[in-house]
Amino acid sequence: MADNMQAPSSQFAFVILAAKRARQLMAGAPMLLAHTRAHKPTRIAVEELRHSLIEYTHPAAAEKGKEAGAAGQSE
Repeated sequence: MADNMQAPSSQFAFVILAAKRARQLMAGAPMLLAHTRAHKPTRIAVEELRHSLIEYTHPAAAEKGKEAGAAGQSE
């Protein structure tokens, strides 16, 4: 599941998430916003992120979980 429902604090992570969501919108995914003045997928994706409508998993948290699981299995 998602670790975070807030917009990422890192600008790099924000851009990556917005780009992934824009690709989803271009492929036909429905918008998560009821009303928006934006028409372009990239602008819609940014608005969705700013309104905390996109769920995502923080890569560092996922890696820590994998490392913890691997450490427990090796013992």
